[in-house]
Amino acid sequence: MCGRFSLNTPPQRIKERFGLGQTPELIARYNIAPSQMVPAVRTSGSSRELVMLHWGLLPSWAKDEKSAYSMINARAETVATKPAFRSAFRLRRCLIPASGFYEWKQEGRIKQPYHFRMRDGDVFAFAGLWEHWEGAGGKVIESCSIIVTDANELLRPVHDRMPVILDPDDYTTWLDPHRNDDDSLIPLLKSYPAELMETYPVSRRVSKPAYDDPECAAPVQLPET
Repeated sequence: MCGRFSLNTPPQRIKERFGLGQTPELIARYNIAPSQMVPAVRTSGSSRELVMLHWGLLPSWAKDEKSAYSMINARAETVATKPAFRSAFRLRRCLIPASGFYEWKQEGRIKQPYHFRMRDGDVFAFAGLWEHWEGAGGKVIESCSIIVTDANELLRPVHDRMPVILDPDDYTTWLDPHRNDDDSLIPLLKSYPAELMETYPVSRRVSKPAYDDPECAAPVQLPET
């Protein structure tokens, strides 16, 4: 799964990486958690835009807002067929920029968090879906979910699942609203090459969403066993 991530890349680099028309106004985040607003890149007409979406997808047909809290992730194996995601998979795909993400490993009686990122330290993108929901009184919520798949060799000792990280060469295909066939999209939902990533343990303070500072993503030395 993917339940926490960071985005502390300079806005100018985010603009360059995702082909945005304007430099986004973003503050550095080190502990982004479900139900919070997250930046996402999607297609708008012939260009790309960066918007803020509620993390926890709320299907357009949902009767209320509660279901959004349980839909932070969509499984790659069922995303094309599961009712909550299949419409968004065909029509409303997005990129969710990240500098890194966290997973927890059970070590004795504690869960030790680890930070995963690219070896070159550059920003990357999760494969995401977005939805538009309208409730009583005209309330509108735009929300998103991150697609997950089997863990690669780097993640497997910590967790059996990982977010789908898209190759930059596939961004255009993923965002193309005219691409809605499984043959074009499903092959993109694969584990990212482990040799292009790195990981290290971080402080357990990241387990609390109230903490959101550089210390959350800073390496720590684990006690010898």
